[in-house]
Amino acid sequence: MRRRYVLATANADKAAELRQILTEALGEVELLPRPDDVPEVEEHGDTLEENARLKAAALVAATGEAAIADDTGLEVDALGGAPGVFSARFAGEKASYADNVAKLLVELAGVGSAGRTARFRTVALACFPDGSVVVASGAVDGQISMVPRGSNGFGYDPVFVPDGGGGRTFAEMSPADKHAISHRGRAFRALGAALAARDG
Repeated sequence: MRRRYVLATANADKAAELRQILTEALGEVELLPRPDDVPEVEEHGDTLEENARLKAAALVAATGEAAIADDTGLEVDALGGAPGVFSARFAGEKASYADNVAKLLVELAGVGSAGRTARFRTVALACFPDGSVVVASGAVDGQISMVPRGSNGFGYDPVFVPDGGGGRTFAEMSPADKHAISHRGRAFRALGAALAARDG
């Protein structure tokens, strides 16, 4: 069975990750980019799942195709779980990856390594034209490093040291190593399995 979905993300880095993970999970799959005439969806949900649903539903409405979306949050214990659902705009609506990382490190200034525990959490879902939804999630625990390390990945990858990663940040890992243990890898492998089961 050939599967076809529109990706809700316009983030090229994330789209490349999803393409690799979903192809591994589903085999033959056609993943269409978000059409240029479909604007960014305002992420005003209170949870990661609400934001993912908003994005996927908007793509279904605009294209008539099944759509896949996700939302990811970095939850830092010393910051009471922040930035959480606001991770992508922690330093402001137009913040760059570097801006967000810099703000995070400033917020954690003076916090020792034992207090820098955190986790990445992703909710991934597929929304279909008939209104049905398949939801999956994934998480990985780790710590926030004192300084950025590595040049791979994107977002908070240079400062997130996942458990089981040999002390490397995500940005110091190859894509394959990162996908094997990452929150997004876990969420989309689970989503892929659920979609494969749905298709019988």
